[in-house]
Amino acid sequence: MEILSYVWDWIIPFLVVLTILVFVHEMGHYWIARRNGVRVETFSIGFGPELYGWTDKHDTRWKISAVPLGGYVKMFGEHDFEDDEEQPPMTPAEEAVSFHKKRLLQRAAIVAAGPIANFLFAIVLLAGLFGIFGAPAPLAGIGSIQEDSAAAEVGFQPGDLILRIDGEAVTWFEDLRRIVSERPGVALRFDVLRDERELILTATPRPSEVEGEGGATRTIGLLGVRPDPEQVSYERLGPVAAVGAAVERTVGLIGQILTALGQIITGSRSADELGGPLRIAQISGQMAQGGVVNFIFFMAALSVNLGLINLFPIPMLDGGHLAFYLIEGILGKPLDRRYQEYGFRFGLILVFTLMIFATWNDLVNLKVLEFFQQLVS
Repeated sequence: MEILSYVWDWIIPFLVVLTILVFVHEMGHYWIARRNGVRVETFSIGFGPELYGWTDKHDTRWKISAVPLGGYVKMFGEHDFEDDEEQPPMTPAEEAVSFHKKRLLQRAAIVAAGPIANFLFAIVLLAGLFGIFGAPAPLAGIGSIQEDSAAAEVGFQPGDLILRIDGEAVTWFEDLRRIVSERPGVALRFDVLRDERELILTATPRPSEVEGEGGATRTIGLLGVRPDPEQVSYERLGPVAAVGAAVERTVGLIGQILTALGQIITGSRSADELGGPLRIAQISGQMAQGGVVNFIFFMAALSVNLGLINLFPIPMLDGGHLAFYLIEGILGKPLDRRYQEYGFRFGLILVFTLMIFATWNDLVNLKVLEFFQQLVS
């Protein structure tokens, strides 16, 4: 029964998330390929033997395969090479729908479309969340206080929730920041909620010179407080603001991922944090149990991860193909077939090694081996 619980709580949510994200990724490749006149032979969710499928009017075989850990789009002529003497010459009709016969920019667009689709999907998910449920935003609560600041001087404490400033109601920390910033050197009355009691504190924001647009300086007021990460609520946004916030959050996620990877590479962060499918399955289950908002946000974050990882210049990944196309653009001809094959072999070994390493981290961090030992003993 415990194994069934793991399957229901971890595996099912993981497969749902992975299937959706793989479909979005491959649909990006498929859609741009079709727009450029390439014949798509296969659109598969999963690998291995086909479980179910059908062929559409464009002779594309849509199928669900036995191993649901990825997917692929197979295009006509995708792996052909100009110097491949074993292949019979194409007819004009075949050349017209061959991936390899398309212009360099067309091929690059088709390859890049998968990761781009993942980024766009994340933006759509986040914009929907921010418009329907609201964007998480810090309330006007005090998280930390700078030493020798205006707030420390008058007795503000972490956990305080500011209700009003000079009689003006405030809800969000951004309201607090705006009012204080606009009134440097002006004594302000703060109505504060502390331990379920209201009290009044009077503080004077300290003037500070900051550089504005065009290099001009202006004076703002500083209270010397930071928001409380535990005092957060959700603010519903209009359509335009929701899309803007979604784009900003997506860009922020990309930056966080790149920063974390850079820290792992330089050794300032442990490589033990790298997670594989088991860790993703665990988090998928936790997010699913945490409600639809958490689950959708996790799916958006994972979509960004999938898109970004596929752009890394590693042969076997989309980024590796794009790197070969960049070399082709510089040389004016495709890179020699032998070097491409060496690159793909290296990429396969590298990806396989990283998968083993990440899976081992999962087994250790999630104590999976101990779990199976308990089942046997």
